[in-house]
Amino acid sequence: MLLFDLGCRCPECCALDAAGANPSTGAVMVVNGKGKWCTAFVGAKAWRALIAYLRHLTDKSSSAPLWLDEQGSRLSHTALRAMLVRRARLAGVPAASPHDFRRAFAIAALRGGMDLISLERLLGHTSLAAVSRYLKQVEGDLAVAHREAGLVDKLL
Repeated sequence: MLLFDLGCRCPECCALDAAGANPSTGAVMVVNGKGKWCTAFVGAKAWRALIAYLRHLTDKSSSAPLWLDEQGSRLSHTALRAMLVRRARLAGVPAASPHDFRRAFAIAALRGGMDLISLERLLGHTSLAAVSRYLKQVEGDLAVAHREAGLVDKLL
């Protein structure tokens, strides 16, 4: 849920600390790829799942990892990918990569009406050039919408 709701990169998700989550504001402190702290936000449903998960963590200190592997260490990129593959196999669906969740976040945000500047900031990009790749995918939605509701085709 957090991979999709935060739209963060895989290393950013793996680097989350238990103490970095603030349920009162819906904010999560994320260290981006350049080592800078930034704020990301989580919706109410993902918060409920996160709070339920946090109840099971024994170490909630400021540097305690949010995600643990089977040995109790910080979850690695490889372990996260393996978990997604296992979950997909159990669900009988194709496995998604961690970046697929980021891409889905961006496309869903654009389809939902989020402005490009907000999306750029939430994704941690420094220019709109990277965000424009997601926008191109959403433009395909316009062709489908026009085809389904084209006025002339419907009237004649």
